[in-house]
Amino acid sequence: MFQVLKSENRGNADHGWLKSRHTFSFADYYNPAYMNFRTLRVINEDRIVGGTGFGKHGHRDMEIISYVVSGSLLHEDSTGNKAIIRPGEVQRMSAGTGVLHSEYNESSDNIAHFFQIWVTPNKTGAPFSYGQKSFKEDIENKDMVLVISENGRDGSIGINQDADLYISKLKKGHPVDFKMRPDRHVWIQMIKGAVTVNGEKIETGDGLRTSDAQLLKIAAVDDSEFILFDLA
Repeated sequence: MFQVLKSENRGNADHGWLKSRHTFSFADYYNPAYMNFRTLRVINEDRIVGGTGFGKHGHRDMEIISYVVSGSLLHEDSTGNKAIIRPGEVQRMSAGTGVLHSEYNESSDNIAHFFQIWVTPNKTGAPFSYGQKSFKEDIENKDMVLVISENGRDGSIGINQDADLYISKLKKGHPVDFKMRPDRHVWIQMIKGAVTVNGEKIETGDGLRTSDAQLLKIAAVDDSEFILFDLA
């Protein structure tokens, strides 16, 4: 029913200024068993040293999502967008026909900790678009918050793919249920803490995937935070 990828089995890259853990094959890390999961292509957990970051580089035909856990990122791109992404905020770039962008740690002292996520779009050559929103209050007060969806429903940010992304923060001992729709697939990526999913324990950095469960009964073993992907 479940397949678990333990945190220590992810790819590991240490560039000095950047420490990154790769759930799926990325850059110099190649694992044929973990190329992607459905349309979910990249989950990188990045930590950027203060005063450094990713210089200007290009993307096209990819839905690129960033979720900041701690610290802050300064974003600039070739279409004129300039913004700071803070904890609890989600940024989405639909790269489409192409964009150049940079992401820098806004602080000179603190580490910026964030998740970089790529989802393969359902069409190529779409116009570039940008979205950013703070979900901090909802994440702090609700069991599970929809932050990304195909049509931007319920106040989420829209993307060009049938993929929903939820963020959940649970206090120790608190449960939440997630009902899977028929022919859907779920990946859960732990940010911190530990939860059980139908009795299967996953901890900080672990990933869990399932394609045949009907109801996911999630319970926090410790104060926990995770991302849940609901994919076609």
